[in-house]
Amino acid sequence: MPEQIIVIAMSVSFLVTVILSPLFIPFLRRLKFGQSIREEGPKSHQKKSGTPTMGGIMILLSIVATTLWMTSRLSVLSVETYLLLLVTVGYGVLGFLDDMIKVVMKRNLGLTSRQKFIGQLIIAVVFFFVYRQSGFSTEVHIPGTGWSFDLGWAYGVLLLLMLVGGSNAVNLTDGLDGLLAGTAAIAFGAYAVLAWNQGQYDVAVFCVAVVGAVLGFLVFNAHPAKVFMGDTGSLALGGAIAAVAVLTKLELLLIIIGGVFVIETLSVIIQVASFKTTGRRVFRMSPLHHHYELVGWSEWRVVVTFWAVGLLFAMLGIYIEVWM
Repeated sequence: MPEQIIVIAMSVSFLVTVILSPLFIPFLRRLKFGQSIREEGPKSHQKKSGTPTMGGIMILLSIVATTLWMTSRLSVLSVETYLLLLVTVGYGVLGFLDDMIKVVMKRNLGLTSRQKFIGQLIIAVVFFFVYRQSGFSTEVHIPGTGWSFDLGWAYGVLLLLMLVGGSNAVNLTDGLDGLLAGTAAIAFGAYAVLAWNQGQYDVAVFCVAVVGAVLGFLVFNAHPAKVFMGDTGSLALGGAIAAVAVLTKLELLLIIIGGVFVIETLSVIIQVASFKTTGRRVFRMSPLHHHYELVGWSEWRVVVTFWAVGLLFAMLGIYIEVWM
């Protein structure tokens, strides 16, 4: 039964990550793949320096293996599945290169903004080319209504903005122990429900595979973190959630379900714009999670609060699409 496959997919993905982590984390330590902490970041984060990073590799392995296995068992291995894996692995490889530069070359910022953007754009263009060649719709559905409109060629622009913007937004959220793992699990869980409701079992299997993988990772990433996912994980998850939104034709709903990612990104935009125009900062530090740290919140309190906000956004998104 499809319902059983969904439960099994999440369980398998969770177990794969949990089993891989105790083997992989010591390996990262031996390679001295430790995280470099930005000097301009919160001073309390300096003690995290040297914590193994690139744990996103475990997440990727779990997602890919579980998705391929479970979709083949369910006989729903499809173009959508391959598109999702293309984006996830593609952005994961880009993040891996970024992490490698940071830990091997000791260049704290990794790839330059231009290099990262070009990589993100190339993957997004390949995705759009396959998407169009496969005959998928260029219509955009307005959440909570029966309205939709066809963007035609302009849909390609929207798709590129979603993939590049989504990967960057999720990447910005990865700043505290367990923050991204928890919010990603919630967002992908919401899209799993919506994909299942549409009968897109292949997309639903992928989503629950992601949920299982990041929850398994959270076992080792919760405060105090024993490993970080790095850009290998955060860029992959960002590209993946945008691709899921595209394939479920719930592009605009990503603004709500991914509300935490949107808020984090807006906090950076507002901070930069304010400082450049007035010389003043709106927040003590951006992204927003650092602001709350600097006003005295404990790291765990910030993370749990953001999880709760993410859950409310996810529930709102499901309500708008399913019951309105």
